[in-house]
Amino acid sequence: MNKKTRGSVLLFDKHKYTLLIIGLVVTALGFLLMIGGSSDDPTVFSDKIFSFRRLTLAPILVLAGYVIQIYAIMKKTTNTQDKTGQKK
Repeated sequence: MNKKTRGSVLLFDKHKYTLLIIGLVVTALGFLLMIGGSSDDPTVFSDKIFSFRRLTLAPILVLAGYVIQIYAIMKKTTNTQDKTGQKK
């Protein structure tokens, strides 16, 4: 096939980009939830670092964001071409 009849098919369509952005936002939210918990006085220990939000919720969100991103990358693309070079 020559270049004129072959055409180009994008690897990512709008739906895949949407899933990638959602995964990125969920991952960023998980990292933002891990921020904080420090004490104002460095000689005093603070129990704020052991909260549910930092130990459980934030890592679950980070992992969920990565899973969404991997799914978006591995998902089969819907925009394909037939033998005549026309996009379906």
